[in-house]
Amino acid sequence: MSPTSCRLAGLVVCLSFCLSLSASAQSSPDAGTPPQEPAPDAGLSAEELKDIEESLGKDAAAASQAGSAPAAVTISPTNIDFHGLHLAFILDVAGAAFTTKEPLQTGGHDPTVTGFNFQQLELSINTAVDPYFRFDGNIVFSLFGVEIEEAYATTTNLPANLQLRAGQFLTRFGRINPTHPHAWEFVDQPFAIGRVFGGEGNRGLGVEASWLTPLPWYVEVLGSVTDASGEATARSFLGANTSGVTSPFDFQFTAAVKQFFPLSDDLSLLWGLSAANGPNPTGYHNRTDVFGTDVYLKYRPLTGSSFTTVALQAEVLYRRRQVPQDVLADVSGYAQLSWRFGQRWSAAGRYELGTPARGLDGAIADDPLDEEWTDDRQRLSANVSFWPTEFSRLRLQGATDLAGWRDRPDYSVFLALEVVMGAHGSHAF
Repeated sequence: MSPTSCRLAGLVVCLSFCLSLSASAQSSPDAGTPPQEPAPDAGLSAEELKDIEESLGKDAAAASQAGSAPAAVTISPTNIDFHGLHLAFILDVAGAAFTTKEPLQTGGHDPTVTGFNFQQLELSINTAVDPYFRFDGNIVFSLFGVEIEEAYATTTNLPANLQLRAGQFLTRFGRINPTHPHAWEFVDQPFAIGRVFGGEGNRGLGVEASWLTPLPWYVEVLGSVTDASGEATARSFLGANTSGVTSPFDFQFTAAVKQFFPLSDDLSLLWGLSAANGPNPTGYHNRTDVFGTDVYLKYRPLTGSSFTTVALQAEVLYRRRQVPQDVLADVSGYAQLSWRFGQRWSAAGRYELGTPARGLDGAIADDPLDEEWTDDRQRLSANVSFWPTEFSRLRLQGATDLAGWRDRPDYSVFLALEVVMGAHGSHAF
């Protein structure tokens, strides 16, 4: 409230209080002091005295009513509107058992030790700011700190199917990277994302532009410019190097094309192509390229009595890095199939593959990011999920990790619990 508004409100209250006192003084005089009447020698006629008494009576009655029910002063903010605000807390915890003391988990929210694991507590905020912007934020609480995972504004009223967003956000590279753990089909992140981008997925401060083309089928083209530094978010680029920006080429550039095809009333397909380019710290003007393709095929009958949903999701990432006197290349990817066979039950399986880095001569090379990764790595995972309600989920998951540079397979079992408190915004298809 402005100072002028405060003064006006105080004036109204004071006036009401004074009227109340005046009414009380006139309508309820002191019993020991009779009401005063004009003196006979005031020079007034009998008719004038009568008119004055009638006027005083009317004023006293009006003041008495005002005093018994004073007008309320309502103060309401006009610059804050919480209509449409979605606010939610999402808690993820898991019990885990590993057959090795050094599991090869790459996700920042993955269970990593035998015993109880606090994966994250996420505060999700989504709201319309005004007719032109929407705000989205994801703040993550861990046992040892708080992290602003995402906080960005998105335009809502640009012409020609254009959209901009600015702030800190997960880049829309591929299928998994721009999502959060509670949207995954598995307890842990595919190791391809952690290996290429980092444990938190590729994100950074920057700006993104997207355009929904007028083609007969859904085609969205987007590009973003973000910071190339971040130990857990830009692993293949500058990573932990925070030397600052000295030219436009010190940024990470990301581009993607998203296409959607409704193959039938029950079957739909989403296919994406992605690319990212940015500097890496191995030498002057050395850069990294990451290319990816992803596919999502979903079958869901429109029959109202059916809860069946079958989804196939796959993603492949090809990384090419300039290093002193060589160029390293490797491939990582995964394919997963999920089946929701009841209102509260689902099952899923996932296969992952990662190849070692190879030089221009085709031989396995020394990788400065993963020195021990000297052979293929494969991981097989399967799980069963149960939803007591739409606000909670239990998931039992087991995995076999076959790292070629280790003598024996690594096995793991997770029992994860997720609960959602509050209104959470919808996820993209």
